[in-house]
Amino acid sequence: QVQLVESGGGLVQPGGSLRLSCTASGLPFRRYAMSWYRQAPGKERELVAAITSPGGSTNYADSVKGRFTISRDNAKNTVYMQMNSLRPEDTAVYYCKAQGALSYQNYWGQGTQVTVSS
Repeated sequence: QVQLVESGGGLVQPGGSLRLSCTASGLPFRRYAMSWYRQAPGKERELVAAITSPGGSTNYADSVKGRFTISRDNAKNTVYMQMNSLRPEDTAVYYCKAQGALSYQNYWGQGTQVTVSS
């Protein structure tokens, strides 16, 4: 059974930092591309950052470039996202996603809330 468990969300002031973690089990982690999405109230889920398998390339949404960094530790089956210079518009539920080579190999975590507010 595949599980993705996110952690690290919370309440932070504008300009602050958080690090999200997503630990996977039940799949060959290093063979999966990993990504972070977010969904704000009333908005569609959007891609924030992605990293290839086993971890050579990354890409980011324009809105987070230079502020967020995605990384992975294949030995720990974990993907991270370091979020710096947080803004109120970054407030959302953040989800991690694992994508394998086949289209049906597509798994989501349960989400972690990030709130940026003074």
